[in-house]
Amino acid sequence: MNTMTVDEKKLRYMEYIHRETGKRHHTNAEDMRQYEMLRAGDPGTVEEAVRIFASDLPGHVSNDPVRNCKYLFVASVTMACRTAMAAGMEPERVYNSSDLFIQRMDELDSIAAIRALHKEMFEFYLKEVRAVPKRTPWSRPVAGCVDYIYEHLHQRITVPDLAEHVGLTESYLSSLFKKETGRAISEYVMDKRIEAAGNMLKFSDYSCADIGAILAFSSQSHFIRAFKARTGMTPRAYRERFFTM
Repeated sequence: MNTMTVDEKKLRYMEYIHRETGKRHHTNAEDMRQYEMLRAGDPGTVEEAVRIFASDLPGHVSNDPVRNCKYLFVASVTMACRTAMAAGMEPERVYNSSDLFIQRMDELDSIAAIRALHKEMFEFYLKEVRAVPKRTPWSRPVAGCVDYIYEHLHQRITVPDLAEHVGLTESYLSSLFKKETGRAISEYVMDKRIEAAGNMLKFSDYSCADIGAILAFSSQSHFIRAFKARTGMTPRAYRERFFTM
């Protein structure tokens, strides 16, 4: 079975043409500098990213200039997302924002508009990274639990589930999680459910009852009590104050 996916003849020809014409891509160090700056929260990140994206060195992946710019945008937002996540931005927020930026980019029809969105994208991730509380990186088991919690807020989450997921005993995981996050697992899960509920109340048209059910609260009264305990407002009052659609 032939598994070759790159035309070797074309690849060698491109290498030859680039040598003869002096054309090159950015070096890895040049390309990665913008992402290293982003991870560090460097205010100069956006300027550097704009400079790199607007140069004639990023790559030629389509003969159509606008499509070429779009492909390069997707590559850039992918790297920016990975960098922001490594810097501590919440994974679900990373993935969702990436999807939204790519959806917006897909509707654009000019290089200037794509470049403007690219600048906005880097400004967004820089702001997010700079807002991340500085902390000691979580251990692999705790990071694995955090990811699991984000992905299963719509289901009942128990300490045994998490312990099995990361391969630790329940008691050791509970102790480790509290030590690294400052919260018990049950408190962390509830905080994330309330955070998700707040976003749904602000940005969706789901009813309060639906939101409570989607986020696996045992009853509507349980949802209301838990939400008010952490925000000082009932879900209905919160929506009336902050709804933005």
